[in-house]
Amino acid sequence: MPAKRRLFVSCIAALALSLLAGGGIAGQSPPGTDSVDGAPPGGPRAGSGTAHGAYLDYGPAGVSRMADLSRWLGGAELRVGHTYLPGDLWVNIEGSPDFLDAWAEWRRAGQDRMFVLNVPMLERNEERVPDGEVRSLLRAGAAGDYDQHFTRLAERLVELGVPDTVIVLGWEMNGTTYTHRCGPDPTSWKAYWERIVTAMRAVPGQEFRFDFTPSRGRDAVPWTECYPGDDVVDIIGMDSYDQPPGETFDEQVTDPYGLQKHVDFAAERGKPISFPEWGLFRNGDNPEYMRRMLEWIDRHEPLYQTISDYCPHGVWQCKSNPRSSEVYRTMMTEMAAPAKPVPTPTPTPSPTEPSAPPTVPPAASPSAQPSPPVAPTAPGAGAPSRRMCVSVPFADWLGPWLREREICFRY
Repeated sequence: MPAKRRLFVSCIAALALSLLAGGGIAGQSPPGTDSVDGAPPGGPRAGSGTAHGAYLDYGPAGVSRMADLSRWLGGAELRVGHTYLPGDLWVNIEGSPDFLDAWAEWRRAGQDRMFVLNVPMLERNEERVPDGEVRSLLRAGAAGDYDQHFTRLAERLVELGVPDTVIVLGWEMNGTTYTHRCGPDPTSWKAYWERIVTAMRAVPGQEFRFDFTPSRGRDAVPWTECYPGDDVVDIIGMDSYDQPPGETFDEQVTDPYGLQKHVDFAAERGKPISFPEWGLFRNGDNPEYMRRMLEWIDRHEPLYQTISDYCPHGVWQCKSNPRSSEVYRTMMTEMAAPAKPVPTPTPTPSPTEPSAPPTVPPAASPSAQPSPPVAPTAPGAGAPSRRMCVSVPFADWLGPWLREREICFRY
Protein backbone atom coordinates (compact mmCIF):
# COMPACT_ATOMS: atom_id res chain seq x y z
CA MET A 1 0.00 0.00 0.00
CA PRO A 2 1.48 3.46 -0.89
CA ALA A 3 2.63 5.50 2.09
CA LYS A 4 0.01 8.25 1.62
CA ARG A 5 -2.81 5.71 1.49
CA ARG A 6 -1.53 3.97 4.63
CA LEU A 7 -1.44 7.33 6.41
CA PHE A 8 -5.01 8.11 5.30
CA VAL A 9 -6.31 4.75 6.49
CA SER A 10 -4.59 5.26 9.86
CA CYS A 11 -6.20 8.67 10.23
CA ILE A 12 -9.66 7.31 9.49
CA ALA A 13 -9.23 4.52 12.06
CA ALA A 14 -8.05 7.06 14.62
CA LEU A 15 -11.09 9.23 13.88
CA ALA A 16 -13.41 6.28 14.54
CA LEU A 17 -11.68 5.52 17.85
CA SER A 18 -11.86 9.16 18.92
CA LEU A 19 -15.60 9.28 18.19
CA LEU A 20 -16.09 6.24 20.38
CA ALA A 21 -13.94 7.61 23.17
CA GLY A 22 -15.83 10.89 23.12
CA GLY A 23 -19.26 9.32 23.12
CA GLY A 24 -20.07 10.94 19.79
CA ILE A 25 -21.97 7.96 18.38
CA ALA A 26 -25.70 8.05 19.04
CA GLY A 27 -26.13 4.27 19.06
CA GLN A 28 -28.30 4.09 15.94
CA SER A 29 -27.12 2.40 12.77
CA PRO A 30 -26.94 4.43 9.56
CA PRO A 31 -29.91 3.85 7.24
CA GLY A 32 -29.44 0.78 5.09
CA THR A 33 -26.48 -0.55 7.07
CA ASP A 34 -26.01 -4.31 7.36
CA SER A 35 -25.54 -4.92 11.06
CA VAL A 36 -23.23 -7.83 10.35
CA ASP A 37 -20.83 -5.13 9.16
CA GLY A 38 -21.57 -2.50 11.74
CA ALA A 39 -24.61 -1.61 13.85
CA PRO A 40 -25.60 -1.52 17.50
CA PRO A 41 -27.57 -4.36 19.02
CA GLY A 42 -31.14 -3.58 19.96
CA GLY A 43 -32.51 -3.18 23.44
CA PRO A 44 -31.18 -3.89 26.92
CA ARG A 45 -29.06 -6.99 27.32
CA ALA A 46 -28.85 -9.43 30.18
CA GLY A 47 -25.35 -9.96 31.46
CA SER A 48 -25.56 -13.71 30.83
CA GLY A 49 -26.15 -13.19 27.08
CA THR A 50 -28.48 -15.13 24.83
CA ALA A 51 -30.39 -18.17 26.08
CA HIS A 52 -30.22 -20.93 23.45
CA GLY A 53 -32.69 -23.69 22.67
CA ALA A 54 -34.71 -25.33 19.90
CA TYR A 55 -38.22 -26.37 19.07
CA LEU A 56 -38.00 -30.20 19.07
CA ASP A 57 -41.60 -31.40 19.57
CA TYR A 58 -44.82 -30.40 21.34
CA GLY A 59 -44.82 -32.69 24.35
CA PRO A 60 -42.67 -35.06 26.42
CA ALA A 61 -40.70 -36.11 23.34
CA GLY A 62 -39.55 -32.53 22.94
CA VAL A 63 -38.58 -32.37 26.61
CA SER A 64 -36.46 -35.54 26.41
CA ARG A 65 -34.79 -34.40 23.18
CA MET A 66 -33.43 -31.29 24.90
CA ALA A 67 -30.83 -33.44 26.69
CA ASP A 68 -30.06 -35.38 23.51
CA LEU A 69 -29.48 -32.20 21.52
CA SER A 70 -27.24 -30.85 24.26
CA ARG A 71 -25.09 -34.00 24.09
CA TRP A 72 -24.88 -33.70 20.28
CA LEU A 73 -23.58 -30.17 20.82
CA GLY A 74 -20.86 -31.35 23.16
CA GLY A 75 -22.74 -30.56 26.36
CA ALA A 76 -23.93 -27.12 25.25
CA GLU A 77 -26.19 -25.34 27.70
CA LEU A 78 -29.73 -25.28 26.30
CA ARG A 79 -31.78 -23.05 28.56
CA VAL A 80 -34.89 -22.51 26.42
CA GLY A 81 -37.75 -24.96 26.04
CA HIS A 82 -40.23 -24.00 23.33
CA THR A 83 -43.67 -25.37 22.45
CA TYR A 84 -47.05 -24.29 21.03
CA LEU A 85 -50.63 -24.48 22.24
CA PRO A 86 -53.05 -25.98 19.71
CA GLY A 87 -55.26 -23.40 18.06
CA ASP A 88 -58.17 -25.70 17.28
CA LEU A 89 -60.45 -25.10 20.29
CA TRP A 90 -60.67 -22.56 23.08
CA VAL A 91 -60.28 -25.30 25.67
CA ASN A 92 -56.78 -26.00 24.35
CA ILE A 93 -55.86 -22.34 24.19
CA GLU A 94 -56.85 -22.23 27.86
CA GLY A 95 -53.95 -24.57 28.60
CA SER A 96 -55.63 -27.95 28.96
CA PRO A 97 -53.06 -30.03 26.98
CA ASP A 98 -51.25 -32.48 29.25
CA PHE A 99 -47.90 -31.77 27.63
CA LEU A 100 -47.71 -28.51 29.56
CA ASP A 101 -47.09 -30.59 32.69
CA ALA A 102 -43.91 -32.07 31.21
CA TRP A 103 -42.63 -28.70 30.09
CA ALA A 104 -43.42 -27.13 33.45
CA GLU A 105 -41.45 -29.88 35.19
CA TRP A 106 -38.51 -29.25 32.86
CA ARG A 107 -38.63 -25.51 33.55
CA ARG A 108 -38.78 -25.94 37.32
CA ALA A 109 -35.71 -28.21 37.25
CA GLY A 110 -33.38 -25.29 36.48
CA GLN A 111 -33.51 -21.79 37.94
CA ASP A 112 -31.99 -20.21 34.81
CA ARG A 113 -34.26 -22.02 32.34
CA MET A 114 -36.82 -20.25 30.18
CA PHE A 115 -40.14 -21.65 28.95
CA VAL A 116 -41.43 -20.13 25.71
CA LEU A 117 -45.05 -20.81 24.76
CA ASN A 118 -46.71 -19.77 21.49
CA VAL A 119 -50.33 -18.85 22.24
CA PRO A 120 -52.98 -18.44 19.50
CA MET A 121 -55.34 -15.51 19.86
CA LEU A 122 -58.33 -17.24 18.25
CA GLU A 123 -59.62 -20.78 17.85
CA ARG A 124 -59.84 -22.42 14.40
CA ASN A 125 -56.50 -20.71 13.96
CA GLU A 126 -55.37 -22.56 10.82
CA GLU A 127 -58.69 -23.08 9.03
CA ARG A 128 -58.34 -20.34 6.41
CA VAL A 129 -61.14 -18.25 7.90
CA PRO A 130 -62.08 -15.45 5.42
CA ASP A 131 -61.10 -11.85 6.10
CA GLY A 132 -64.63 -10.68 6.84
CA GLU A 133 -65.06 -13.23 9.62
CA VAL A 134 -61.56 -12.53 10.96
CA ARG A 135 -62.48 -8.87 11.19
CA SER A 136 -65.59 -9.68 13.23
CA LEU A 137 -63.62 -12.00 15.54
CA LEU A 138 -60.95 -9.39 16.16
CA ARG A 139 -63.56 -6.80 17.03
CA ALA A 140 -65.23 -9.21 19.44
CA GLY A 141 -61.87 -9.85 21.07
CA ALA A 142 -61.19 -6.13 21.34
CA ALA A 143 -64.54 -5.77 23.10
CA GLY A 144 -63.51 -8.32 25.73
CA ASP A 145 -65.57 -11.32 24.56
CA TYR A 146 -62.66 -13.75 24.93
CA ASP A 147 -60.91 -12.41 28.04
CA GLN A 148 -61.96 -15.41 30.15
CA HIS A 149 -60.01 -17.86 27.97
CA PHE A 150 -56.75 -16.06 28.59
CA THR A 151 -57.47 -15.59 32.28
CA ARG A 152 -57.81 -19.40 32.52
CA LEU A 153 -54.55 -19.90 30.64
CA ALA A 154 -52.74 -17.54 33.00
CA GLU A 155 -54.19 -19.34 36.04
CA ARG A 156 -53.14 -22.70 34.59
CA LEU A 157 -49.54 -21.59 34.04
CA VAL A 158 -49.32 -20.13 37.55
CA GLU A 159 -50.70 -23.38 39.00
CA LEU A 160 -48.05 -25.35 37.08
CA GLY A 161 -45.31 -23.29 38.66
CA VAL A 162 -44.28 -21.47 35.48
CA PRO A 163 -45.56 -17.94 36.11
CA ASP A 164 -42.58 -16.45 34.25
CA THR A 165 -43.43 -18.08 30.92
CA VAL A 166 -42.58 -16.07 27.80
CA ILE A 167 -45.83 -15.79 25.83
CA VAL A 168 -45.38 -15.53 22.05
CA LEU A 169 -48.85 -14.20 21.45
CA GLY A 170 -50.45 -14.16 18.00
CA TRP A 171 -47.19 -14.88 16.17
CA GLU A 172 -46.69 -14.08 12.48
CA MET A 173 -49.69 -11.78 12.57
CA ASN A 174 -48.48 -9.91 9.46
CA GLY A 175 -49.12 -12.95 7.24
CA THR A 176 -52.17 -14.80 5.92
CA THR A 177 -51.78 -18.24 7.52
CA TYR A 178 -53.51 -17.76 10.85
CA THR A 179 -56.96 -16.64 11.92
CA HIS A 180 -55.24 -14.40 14.46
CA ARG A 181 -53.75 -12.34 11.62
CA CYS A 182 -53.65 -8.56 11.82
CA GLY A 183 -54.27 -7.56 8.18
CA PRO A 184 -58.09 -7.45 8.08
CA ASP A 185 -58.26 -4.91 10.94
CA PRO A 186 -54.97 -3.72 12.52
CA THR A 187 -56.74 -1.34 14.90
CA SER A 188 -58.93 -4.06 16.37
CA TRP A 189 -55.99 -6.51 16.43
CA LYS A 190 -53.92 -4.14 18.57
CA ALA A 191 -56.84 -3.47 20.92
CA TYR A 192 -57.42 -7.23 21.24
CA TRP A 193 -53.74 -7.87 22.06
CA GLU A 194 -54.00 -5.25 24.81
CA ARG A 195 -57.12 -6.95 26.23
CA ILE A 196 -55.33 -10.32 26.36
CA VAL A 197 -52.23 -8.94 28.06
CA THR A 198 -54.32 -7.01 30.57
CA ALA A 199 -56.37 -10.11 31.42
CA MET A 200 -53.31 -12.32 31.91
CA ARG A 201 -51.40 -9.74 33.94
CA ALA A 202 -54.37 -9.45 36.30
CA VAL A 203 -53.91 -13.03 37.54
CA PRO A 204 -52.15 -13.12 40.95
CA GLY A 205 -48.63 -14.51 40.91
CA GLN A 206 -48.00 -14.03 37.19
CA GLU A 207 -44.64 -12.79 35.87
CA PHE A 208 -45.30 -13.27 32.15
CA ARG A 209 -43.34 -11.57 29.39
CA PHE A 210 -45.15 -10.97 26.12
CA ASP A 211 -43.26 -11.41 22.87
CA PHE A 212 -44.51 -9.59 19.74
CA THR A 213 -43.20 -11.77 16.88
CA PRO A 214 -43.98 -11.07 13.22
CA SER A 215 -42.48 -12.98 10.32
CA ARG A 216 -39.60 -11.27 8.54
CA GLY A 217 -40.63 -9.04 5.67
CA ARG A 218 -43.76 -7.11 4.85
CA ASP A 219 -45.98 -10.13 4.02
CA ALA A 220 -49.70 -9.16 3.89
CA VAL A 221 -49.23 -6.02 5.97
CA PRO A 222 -46.19 -4.20 7.40
CA TRP A 223 -45.63 -5.69 10.83
CA THR A 224 -44.93 -2.25 12.27
CA GLU A 225 -48.61 -1.41 11.69
CA CYS A 226 -49.57 -4.23 14.07
CA TYR A 227 -47.36 -3.19 17.00
CA PRO A 228 -49.71 -2.74 19.98
CA GLY A 229 -47.55 -0.47 22.15
CA ASP A 230 -44.58 -0.51 24.49
CA ASP A 231 -46.71 -0.88 27.62
CA VAL A 232 -48.07 -4.27 26.52
CA VAL A 233 -44.96 -5.69 24.82
CA ASP A 234 -41.88 -6.95 26.68
CA ILE A 235 -39.89 -8.53 23.84
CA ILE A 236 -39.83 -7.89 20.09
CA GLY A 237 -39.21 -11.12 18.22
CA MET A 238 -38.94 -12.18 14.61
CA ASP A 239 -39.54 -15.50 12.83
CA SER A 240 -36.96 -15.61 10.05
CA TYR A 241 -36.45 -18.51 7.63
CA ASP A 242 -34.13 -18.72 4.64
CA GLN A 243 -36.70 -17.70 2.05
CA PRO A 244 -37.94 -14.60 0.19
CA PRO A 245 -38.22 -11.75 0.67
CA GLY A 246 -34.44 -11.81 0.43
CA GLU A 247 -32.66 -14.37 -1.72
CA THR A 248 -29.36 -13.68 0.04
CA PHE A 249 -28.70 -13.03 3.69
CA ASP A 250 -27.73 -9.43 2.93
CA GLU A 251 -31.16 -8.91 1.34
CA GLN A 252 -32.81 -10.48 4.39
CA VAL A 253 -31.02 -7.86 6.48
CA THR A 254 -31.78 -4.82 4.31
CA ASP A 255 -35.37 -5.60 3.34
CA PRO A 256 -37.56 -2.69 4.57
CA TYR A 257 -39.11 -4.99 7.18
CA GLY A 258 -36.15 -7.32 7.59
CA LEU A 259 -33.55 -8.16 10.21
CA GLN A 260 -32.06 -4.67 10.43
CA LYS A 261 -35.49 -3.08 10.87
CA HIS A 262 -36.19 -5.59 13.64
CA VAL A 263 -33.02 -4.58 15.52
CA ASP A 264 -33.59 -0.85 15.04
CA PHE A 265 -37.29 -0.98 15.92
CA ALA A 266 -36.51 -2.75 19.21
CA ALA A 267 -33.60 -0.45 20.03
CA GLU A 268 -35.80 2.62 19.60
CA ARG A 269 -38.13 1.20 22.24
CA GLY A 270 -35.53 -0.19 24.63
CA LYS A 271 -36.83 -3.74 24.14
CA PRO A 272 -34.81 -6.96 23.91
CA ILE A 273 -35.15 -8.97 20.72
CA SER A 274 -35.74 -12.69 20.17
CA PHE A 275 -35.85 -15.33 17.43
CA PRO A 276 -38.56 -17.84 18.41
CA GLU A 277 -38.47 -19.49 14.95
CA TRP A 278 -35.71 -19.57 12.36
CA GLY A 279 -34.01 -22.05 10.09
CA LEU A 280 -33.45 -23.26 6.54
CA PHE A 281 -36.18 -23.38 3.92
CA ARG A 282 -36.46 -22.42 0.25
CA ASN A 283 -32.72 -22.46 -0.46
CA GLY A 284 -32.16 -25.96 0.88
CA ASP A 285 -28.95 -26.95 2.63
CA ASN A 286 -27.39 -23.49 2.84
CA PRO A 287 -24.34 -23.37 5.15
CA GLU A 288 -23.72 -19.70 4.27
CA TYR A 289 -27.16 -18.76 5.61
CA MET A 290 -26.58 -20.84 8.73
CA ARG A 291 -23.23 -19.18 9.41
CA ARG A 292 -24.52 -15.66 8.79
CA MET A 293 -27.65 -16.17 10.90
CA LEU A 294 -25.66 -17.51 13.84
CA GLU A 295 -23.22 -14.61 13.51
CA TRP A 296 -26.18 -12.22 13.51
CA ILE A 297 -27.55 -13.86 16.67
CA ASP A 298 -24.16 -13.77 18.36
CA ARG A 299 -23.62 -10.12 17.46
CA HIS A 300 -27.04 -8.80 18.48
CA GLU A 301 -27.54 -10.96 21.59
CA PRO A 302 -31.28 -11.67 21.53
CA LEU A 303 -32.86 -12.58 24.84
CA TYR A 304 -33.34 -16.08 23.41
CA GLN A 305 -33.29 -18.01 20.15
CA THR A 306 -34.84 -21.37 19.23
CA ILE A 307 -34.21 -22.92 15.82
CA SER A 308 -37.10 -24.92 14.32
CA ASP A 309 -35.43 -28.31 14.29
CA TYR A 310 -37.52 -30.42 11.93
CA CYS A 311 -37.42 -30.87 8.16
CA PRO A 312 -36.96 -28.84 6.07
CA HIS A 313 -35.76 -26.21 8.56
CA GLY A 314 -33.63 -28.16 11.01
CA VAL A 315 -30.11 -29.46 11.38
CA TRP A 316 -30.22 -32.19 14.02
CA GLN A 317 -33.46 -34.11 13.50
CA CYS A 318 -33.43 -33.38 9.73
CA LYS A 319 -30.78 -35.30 7.78
CA SER A 320 -31.37 -33.34 4.56
CA ASN A 321 -29.06 -30.47 5.54
CA PRO A 322 -25.66 -32.03 6.35
CA ARG A 323 -23.50 -29.02 5.48
CA SER A 324 -25.62 -26.59 7.46
CA SER A 325 -25.75 -29.13 10.28
CA GLU A 326 -21.98 -29.10 10.55
CA VAL A 327 -21.90 -25.29 10.66
CA TYR A 328 -24.60 -25.18 13.32
CA ARG A 329 -22.95 -27.85 15.43
CA THR A 330 -19.52 -26.23 15.27
CA MET A 331 -20.70 -22.70 16.03
CA MET A 332 -23.30 -23.58 18.65
CA THR A 333 -20.89 -25.84 20.52
CA GLU A 334 -18.91 -22.68 21.22
CA MET A 335 -21.78 -20.19 21.56
CA ALA A 336 -23.75 -22.29 24.06
CA ALA A 337 -20.83 -23.91 25.85
CA PRO A 338 -21.48 -24.33 29.57
CA ALA A 339 -19.60 -21.90 31.73
CA LYS A 340 -16.49 -23.41 33.27
CA PRO A 341 -16.03 -22.69 36.98
CA VAL A 342 -12.93 -20.69 37.75
CA PRO A 343 -10.93 -22.51 40.44
CA THR A 344 -10.25 -20.47 43.53
CA PRO A 345 -6.52 -20.55 44.32
CA THR A 346 -5.60 -21.72 47.79
CA PRO A 347 -3.73 -18.89 49.53
CA THR A 348 -0.27 -19.73 50.79
CA PRO A 349 -0.07 -18.84 54.49
CA SER A 350 2.66 -16.43 55.47
CA PRO A 351 5.18 -17.85 57.95
CA THR A 352 4.43 -16.62 61.48
CA GLU A 353 5.85 -17.17 64.89
CA PRO A 354 4.19 -20.10 66.69
CA SER A 355 1.80 -19.01 69.38
CA ALA A 356 -0.21 -20.78 72.02
CA PRO A 357 -3.79 -21.67 70.97
CA PRO A 358 -6.44 -19.46 72.56
CA THR A 359 -8.31 -21.03 75.42
CA VAL A 360 -11.66 -19.76 74.08
CA PRO A 361 -12.43 -20.26 70.36
CA PRO A 362 -12.96 -16.90 68.69
CA ALA A 363 -16.42 -16.08 67.45
CA ALA A 364 -16.91 -16.25 63.72
CA SER A 365 -16.56 -12.87 62.07
CA PRO A 366 -19.80 -11.72 60.41
CA SER A 367 -17.79 -10.66 57.37
CA ALA A 368 -16.59 -14.22 56.91
CA GLN A 369 -20.09 -15.57 56.34
CA PRO A 370 -20.92 -16.47 52.73
CA SER A 371 -22.79 -13.75 50.88
CA PRO A 372 -26.38 -14.54 49.96
CA PRO A 373 -26.92 -15.28 46.28
CA VAL A 374 -27.78 -12.26 44.20
CA ALA A 375 -31.28 -12.44 42.76
CA PRO A 376 -31.54 -12.14 39.00
CA THR A 377 -32.19 -8.63 37.82
CA ALA A 378 -35.80 -8.14 36.77
CA PRO A 379 -36.36 -7.05 33.17
CA GLY A 380 -35.74 -3.35 32.87
CA ALA A 381 -34.21 -3.02 36.35
CA GLY A 382 -30.78 -1.60 37.04
CA ALA A 383 -28.35 -0.73 34.29
CA PRO A 384 -27.63 -3.83 32.21
CA SER A 385 -24.47 -4.04 30.15
CA ARG A 386 -24.91 -3.04 26.52
CA ARG A 387 -22.73 -3.48 23.47
CA MET A 388 -22.37 -0.98 20.64
CA CYS A 389 -20.75 -1.52 17.26
CA VAL A 390 -20.02 1.28 14.81
CA SER A 391 -18.74 1.21 11.27
CA VAL A 392 -15.30 2.65 10.51
CA PRO A 393 -15.94 5.82 8.46
CA PHE A 394 -15.62 5.23 4.72
CA ALA A 395 -15.40 1.47 5.38
CA ASP A 396 -16.98 0.62 2.04
CA TRP A 397 -14.33 2.61 0.18
CA LEU A 398 -11.48 1.36 2.35
CA GLY A 399 -12.72 -2.23 2.50
CA PRO A 400 -9.76 -3.81 0.65
CA TRP A 401 -7.31 -2.46 3.25
CA LEU A 402 -9.33 -2.96 6.45
CA ARG A 403 -9.21 -6.13 8.52
CA GLU A 404 -12.34 -5.12 10.46
CA ARG A 405 -15.18 -2.91 9.18
CA GLU A 406 -16.46 -2.07 12.66
CA ILE A 407 -15.37 -1.38 16.23
CA CYS A 408 -17.38 -2.77 19.17
CA PHE A 409 -17.33 -1.90 22.86
CA ARG A 410 -19.47 -2.43 25.97
CA TYR A 411 -20.82 0.35 28.18
